[in-house]
Amino acid sequence: MHSYLRAIGFSSLKKESEVNQLLQETFRDYTERNAVRLDKQSAFVEYTKEFADDMGITVCGEMDENGFHQEYYFPYFRGTGISTREALTVEKQGSRESYAGVCEDMRVGVSLIFYVQNTAKYKKEQILNQLVQQNINTTFSGLSIQGKILLPVRKSEEQVISGREASVKRTQMMAKARMGDEEAIESLTLEDIDLYSMVTQRLHQEDVFTIVDTFFMPYGMECDQYQIMGIINHVTTVRNPYTGEFVYQMNLECNDMTFDICINKADLTGEPAEGRRFKGVIWLQGRINFED
Repeated sequence: MHSYLRAIGFSSLKKESEVNQLLQETFRDYTERNAVRLDKQSAFVEYTKEFADDMGITVCGEMDENGFHQEYYFPYFRGTGISTREALTVEKQGSRESYAGVCEDMRVGVSLIFYVQNTAKYKKEQILNQLVQQNINTTFSGLSIQGKILLPVRKSEEQVISGREASVKRTQMMAKARMGDEEAIESLTLEDIDLYSMVTQRLHQEDVFTIVDTFFMPYGMECDQYQIMGIINHVTTVRNPYTGEFVYQMNLECNDMTFDICINKADLTGEPAEGRRFKGVIWLQGRINFED
């Protein structure tokens, strides 16, 4: 059973037979179907069923003359807007037809690895050899099964403006450093040393979450799982009509990057509200947006 099913409101499913029934319903009464031919005899097919607003289940497998053979499935949550315009590298995961995307976004400071939601569309573009000709962007989203709400850090207007300017400057310096600019590399190194010294001194009298606004860092053994803390821009509550469970859908700003996450109400400690912060572990998914 997929551990992240509960993130979209299926925490009540306890048996594999219940999950199989759900997958059969997805196959029979799908919302969207995408396919790409693998060879003359078979095709890779995705069946997607939306069980609530912007979230549901995708069943993937191979279709041949003997019918559909399910290979795997995953719960999904579709985000909004554009999270990053950075160049992507897409790699196949093991022997099955699932893919992970990798991009270097300087705002985050680490390589972002995410689970590709629209595999069939990616494979189709790959076959047509149009990937290098397009301006591709990505919409990130996260599924969470544990999280808590923290109060915001009180800041003056001057502090907010100063923080934004410093963030823009640091991003520009990181871009130069990535191109091999030695002056930028030295400047960033000195800045990190000063930052470490400042944080160490403040930790004697302050809590770490009053010093750090947001963060985005790898978590655990899975390459596409991250621990994050982000400022809530807005939040909506969605009911899964299949189970009656409630799910919070939140738009977050984290390290100057904006994306959406969802979490079962039962798995969240605290009451989410605009301006407060979400801290938790997410499974990062991404939808690669191609030009039509």
